[in-house]
Amino acid sequence: MTRIRVTWPTGEVVACLADTPSARAVLAALPTRARARTWGEELYFALPASVALEPDARDVVEPGTVCYWVEGQSLALPFGPTPVSHQGECRLVTAVNVLGQIEGDPRALATVRDGDPVEVRLA
Repeated sequence: MTRIRVTWPTGEVVACLADTPSARAVLAALPTRARARTWGEELYFALPASVALEPDARDVVEPGTVCYWVEGQSLALPFGPTPVSHQGECRLVTAVNVLGQIEGDPRALATVRDGDPVEVRLA
């Protein structure tokens, strides 16, 4: 497992990535910087990588799951409900590739504001 660090002006999280084709493509694109976008309790930001939707892609995940949104070429970090969620679940707008899990409390992502600069690098 490889660890990455996601930082923004008011905080950071560390995540562990599994060895998947999408995770390898994301790691190859690091370090990277982007502008944060928020959608309910989900942080996402551009991280262009050449990946296809994997067979185990899904649209409902646990809080703190590190995801790659193929259609949006973005890393997605849900930590709670989004506008399409049902009964508090973490539901993304479309199916995503699951890359790994944030270590510790994913609610730290609640301090990210839309437009904040975000940096991702190896931990």
